[in-house]
Amino acid sequence: MKTIDELLSAGVDGKRVFVRADLNVPLADGVITDDGRIRAVLPTVKALAEAGAKVVVASHLGRPKGAPEPAFSLLPAAERLGELLGAPVAFAQDTVGPAAHDAVDGLQPGQVAVIENLRFNAGETSKDDTERGEFADRLAALADVYVGDGFGAVHRKHASVYDLPARLPHYAGYLIATEVGVLKKLTKDVERPYVVALGGAKVSDKLAVIDELLGKADRLLIGGGMAYTFLKAKGYEVGISLLQEDQVPAVTEYMARAEKQGVELLLPVDVVVSPEFPDLKAKAPTEHTVVDADKIPADQEGLDIGPKTRELYASKLADARTVFWNGPMGVFEHPDYAEGTKAVAQALVESDGFTVVGGGDSAAAVRTLGFDEKAFGHISTGGGASLEYLEGKTLPGLAALED
Repeated sequence: MKTIDELLSAGVDGKRVFVRADLNVPLADGVITDDGRIRAVLPTVKALAEAGAKVVVASHLGRPKGAPEPAFSLLPAAERLGELLGAPVAFAQDTVGPAAHDAVDGLQPGQVAVIENLRFNAGETSKDDTERGEFADRLAALADVYVGDGFGAVHRKHASVYDLPARLPHYAGYLIATEVGVLKKLTKDVERPYVVALGGAKVSDKLAVIDELLGKADRLLIGGGMAYTFLKAKGYEVGISLLQEDQVPAVTEYMARAEKQGVELLLPVDVVVSPEFPDLKAKAPTEHTVVDADKIPADQEGLDIGPKTRELYASKLADARTVFWNGPMGVFEHPDYAEGTKAVAQALVESDGFTVVGGGDSAAAVRTLGFDEKAFGHISTGGGASLEYLEGKTLPGLAALED
């Protein structure tokens, strides 16, 4: 895989460089609530601009259905990118139409343009190779060189991720090179103890990575909504907690495998419960109590790991030499249910090992809860991509960057 440093060494002055970024930032009423993914691509965009390239930045945002939807416009992201660069950024109101060509044609060396949400064109996500290829052809007309730097999308076989690199000289940006380097440290010659903390809502999203990690990790710490399927598999009452009943047999099998293979698989010993899900916007105090994990009332919902579990998990992270954390321990967006996630993050901060926050909600939680990002070994920009890499899958966007 050739990197951006090789491209810069060859010279990019005056060349149109297409940067496939991941600007899929969370928005609330059109306002960006977490600009981490924009800041993650800055080193690549800055380096290209300073070398005299005409930088064309492209990304998806949200899940529009192949046509323009104002709520998913990349304009706020383009404006924020300009603020972070300290220079104007042109914005094209289409992806491959006249506005995109005008924006790119108007660039001077060292300037940057952002084209509109790639998913406003059905060709971006099409499962039809011909339709995707036609869109990739039109994107290729905007550039001379391709730089892949949207790690959060490399597990997708989309036109701008998979098909476009085949049509242009292609290189990996700084972010992708960093992410791949980090993930290799989690899969080859891992320093032990190797501890993996998994949370989030659905256990079905994590089964494949659990399957893979049972042969590699020393300890698995389970939290978040997915924990209640594990607790149900142990025969516990879980009340009205999030539960994937159809996954209980698989979870039961994994717990048995973990015991047989000598892998510590830890579940919450106590949980914070409430009779109703909190209003995440109001953040007003809620009715909640702490109960043992095997004593959840039938009319209550588990929303966070309890204090005994926080202490237990922190102790299991304390001596780790390698940590991968993906998924919050509870509904961290509300202060009444943020302590579990905060405790895991704090344990990583205090760890002397190599700590990786696996993107998605975990990365958002770190920033929302006020932690210094530099206190962690690495904060990934791609939760789904990170998980699929750890599952041993071939990621289309990375395969496309290989020579």
